[in-house]
Amino acid sequence: MSILPPSGHQPAQDPPEPRGQYPAPRPHGTYPPAPFPYGGQPGFAPYGLYGPYGPRPPAAVNGVAIAALVFGVLCFLPAVGLVLGLVALRQIGRRGERGRGMAVAGSALSSLGLALWVVSLATGFAADVWEDVKEGTRGNGILALREGDCFNSPGGLEGWATDADRVPCAREHDGEVFAVVRVPDGSYPGDAGLTDTADERCYGLRDTYVMDRWALPATVEVYYLVPSRESWDFGDREITCVLGNQDAQATLTGSLRRDATTLDAHQMAYLKASRVLDDALDEVPDAEFVEDDLPGHREWAAQMTAALAEQTRMLRAHEWPADAERPVRELAAELDEAEGEWAKAAVAGDADTYYEHYDRGWDLVDPDGSVTARKALGLATSPPEYDEETERDPDGGGMQV
Repeated sequence: MSILPPSGHQPAQDPPEPRGQYPAPRPHGTYPPAPFPYGGQPGFAPYGLYGPYGPRPPAAVNGVAIAALVFGVLCFLPAVGLVLGLVALRQIGRRGERGRGMAVAGSALSSLGLALWVVSLATGFAADVWEDVKEGTRGNGILALREGDCFNSPGGLEGWATDADRVPCAREHDGEVFAVVRVPDGSYPGDAGLTDTADERCYGLRDTYVMDRWALPATVEVYYLVPSRESWDFGDREITCVLGNQDAQATLTGSLRRDATTLDAHQMAYLKASRVLDDALDEVPDAEFVEDDLPGHREWAAQMTAALAEQTRMLRAHEWPADAERPVRELAAELDEAEGEWAKAAVAGDADTYYEHYDRGWDLVDPDGSVTARKALGLATSPPEYDEETERDPDGGGMQV
């Protein structure tokens, strides 16, 4: 079989040999090289490089190695990428598959990502990321709601923890955010711990957002959203306090906010003075009957005396508009008289004496006595329902609601 030389190459021509004679001997080392390496033929490699039957098909790429590289590059689940990389290296060694470089790269990137996550959690970087996530979802998620925002939720307040759409407070809405409480960093305090914190902080901040208790409908209650264990790991440290209707089918219309952003200077001065007495009224003793805890009731009467003195001082110190000056002055005079009765109750030697002064003092702080002053100042004039339903025990006991 003739073997053609490579295209474009012409082998050197030896001079013709005389007939009947042997070729003349050549000098050592002057034999022409074979036209193909290893003495092979065109298109074939020497035996042993790929096998006796031609080139072997390339080995398959390990799928787990690809996944490890993807997780390593994205770096959002670094632990998963690291595990996949190690699994891929083992499979490649056993099966002879390709992809070792991808598995090593995925493991390395995932290890780096895992280290960065640990550092970020320790330095607070994850909390910044959490803030960015909330800002990115602002307008369509509960996590982005801020103080003063009103919202609707597809499931009402029963399902608002997963979805919420901000709406103008002038429109009908399910809830209104009145505070966002920041919880200190540390280990996850648990559902019970967060609930206790939410109870204490949210109810305490309600009166800061709604300074005029008379403007808060009796059907409105406090709700709150606390971090879950999963969101806590990502830096969520916020409790969202919400005002909503107790009736799951009912909605709210208009903002309930009554603070410096919605009230004038005279309204603020009046409400700050009223708050002093309201806070004292909230400290009523647990014992319903005076006989069961006379010292406790006398201590409360002393608190009422101090609160009434401070309230009248604040009312008289402010310069009121002309149409409100007279009703405020008359209210202060009634509170002066009430202060005297509560002061006598605070030093009563027995329950009967206490009841005598308590009854007079209670009548003098009746909410109806402030309606005229409130009307002149443009404040709500309907006392809260719990004030209207509050009655004194006919036998002289404590308040019953």
